[in-house]
Amino acid sequence: MRSSGPGRPERVRLPESLRGAAAELAAGTRVPAEPRDAATVVLLRDGSTPGGPEVYLLRRHGRMAFAAGMAVFPGGGVDDRDRDAVSADGAWAGPTARQWATRLGCGVAMARGLVCAAVRETFEEAGVLLAGPDAGTVVADTTGDDWESDREALGAKAVSLADVLARRRLVLRTDLMRAWTHWITPEVEPRRYDTRFFVAALPVGQRTRDVSTESDAVAWMRPADAVAAARAGELGMMPPTVGACADMARFARAADALAAAASWTITPIAPQVVVDDDGVWLETTASPVAPR
Repeated sequence: MRSSGPGRPERVRLPESLRGAAAELAAGTRVPAEPRDAATVVLLRDGSTPGGPEVYLLRRHGRMAFAAGMAVFPGGGVDDRDRDAVSADGAWAGPTARQWATRLGCGVAMARGLVCAAVRETFEEAGVLLAGPDAGTVVADTTGDDWESDREALGAKAVSLADVLARRRLVLRTDLMRAWTHWITPEVEPRRYDTRFFVAALPVGQRTRDVSTESDAVAWMRPADAVAAARAGELGMMPPTVGACADMARFARAADALAAAASWTITPIAPQVVVDDDGVWLETTASPVAPR
């Protein structure tokens, strides 16, 4: 198993309509939007038949301002409360925020925010909660009406993740996730994200629920099938999602992906729009990012 890092999708053709925006960027007449910090989780489960794990995908509503109609993993922007949501004292188990900061290449406060956002968004969008009564257990069922009320309150920002964990006397299980990749939305996009990708296995006893207000369809798919559908034009997927699915297709079990993640070298990937006589293209390149 290689340890240099996850793979990157091949060169991707973009709509010709972006040629003008790309030219403005090159000329310095277009100011790129500042990327928002975000976290997303590649949620895996072992399939019922041989062929490797399955990955959970949501199709975003066509009315969404970003990635409309695309198949994505659970995730979203870091909320201001995520940065202070759960401290190392009390409801935090697994690697510390400082250890996560080292792994993610960012400041401690940002690392805490990213980890908490990843857990919160997975609960909001998939109904799966990476937490338990203590550092060695995990919640077995999150399908009751009381859990739905908590999920809705989180989505409405009426409560924080820390509020939910404290009231239920739960511990955030940061050890159930692994860092995977780091992607930054191209400068040509009007809405940009600086996104850390995590990988996690579906906890025993829990099951996903079609609960997200931002998606109109969900599915568990073999990663290789998802990649094939995307390349055939049958499933809309952005390059980071295609790349992560291609990575997951290499593993026989979800646990194998988590084990391999410890050896990845995570380098920020900042896709660039390249214009030539043949068209408009998206190319992926590594880009240094200053810790925050």
